[in-house]
Amino acid sequence: MSNVKKVLMATQGPEFSQLVQGYWRLGAWEMSPQQRLTFLKQHVELGISTVDNAAIYGNSEQLFGEALALDPSMRDQIQIVSKFGINGIAAEIGEKRVSHYDSSKSLILSSTENSLKRLGVEQLDALLVHRPDFLMDVDVVAETFAELKASGKVKHFGVSNFSASQFELLQSRLDEPLMTNQIELNPINFGVLEDGTTDQLQRLKVRPMAWSCLAGGDIFSAETDQARRLRGTLLELQTELSANSIEQVIFAWVLKHPSNPVALIGSGKIERVKEAMGALDLKMNTEQWYRIWTASKGHGVA
Repeated sequence: MSNVKKVLMATQGPEFSQLVQGYWRLGAWEMSPQQRLTFLKQHVELGISTVDNAAIYGNSEQLFGEALALDPSMRDQIQIVSKFGINGIAAEIGEKRVSHYDSSKSLILSSTENSLKRLGVEQLDALLVHRPDFLMDVDVVAETFAELKASGKVKHFGVSNFSASQFELLQSRLDEPLMTNQIELNPINFGVLEDGTTDQLQRLKVRPMAWSCLAGGDIFSAETDQARRLRGTLLELQTELSANSIEQVIFAWVLKHPSNPVALIGSGKIERVKEAMGALDLKMNTEQWYRIWTASKGHGVA
């Protein structure tokens, strides 16, 4: 098993590892700071040097920062991604409070400062808009991004869960290309392959970051007709591809798409991380990819 290579995310960078370690569940892993640091070093040694976090992920940024503080030299070996914009500041309407999106300048700046403080670093390698904000003023966002870039607090900017038109709108106000759109992509939910999202990214030569590649475990445990069809087909392909698990087959399916996604791994067990890495060695052909598509859809191509 060879180490995970780095790939260029967009024409002006950055370079990320082809597999990305997601830390959104870090608070549930029940690790000591030393155990967190050990896990970080283990996956970096495998070549998985990019880590994904967000302001909304509970105390995950703080927990990651505590581990990083035990060996600050690790900062130079990783690329840190964070996100802003969900539940930024609770709005008050009378006696009610409502969760909401917020892409105001004050929120972007405060969220970034808080992420840097929690992580214990001076700069983010990438900052993403976590969800499209229906009240987003793209001129304000562009101005704020420029300020963060000039201050050295953020190297690159991207988005998450944006449609093609939302991506294009924000990009129209920026001098540098957005470096990714972090999108849900798995054999159960792949609307981004059909709504123009990945078409646009291919055209722009921007790699998506694929999240929830295992559909939150639904592929393994759900008892829907769709999930049962998928499990049967994935087991067949596991044998054909000499894969260790259907998990490897799923990651291979995601990575085969010509938008060239990097795939997020959500597990805190190094054995599961290594299992996902095995997908990079699988040679899935076009017919096999469409067998998974057909199993999900419940019908063949027209």
